[in-house]
Amino acid sequence: MAKYFAFLLLTLLAITMLQIPVMASQFEGQLSKSGYGPGSLKSFQCPSQCTRRCSRTQYHKPCMFFCQKCCKKCLCVPPGYYGNKAVCPCYNNWKTQQGGPKCP
Repeated sequence: MAKYFAFLLLTLLAITMLQIPVMASQFEGQLSKSGYGPGSLKSFQCPSQCTRRCSRTQYHKPCMFFCQKCCKKCLCVPPGYYGNKAVCPCYNNWKTQQGGPKCP
């Protein structure tokens, strides 16, 4: 009985490990279908996407300046007005000399 239980446990573990890469690839596909993610924009789309991103900030000019700079480099602007930077790794990982985020 113990051998049967151990075999069953190992089988379930193997199936679980096989499903993780499949689920990750499905998530990546959802990002590209949603219109966000690295390289999802053309450079001419940056101004309109940055206008959307910066529309609710009180620092509109600096937000637009840095957003467009980041967009032209990364060809990506995260969804929403704030946060969600994980969708655009380049946008998220570009830092100032002091180590703060460069992209709004």
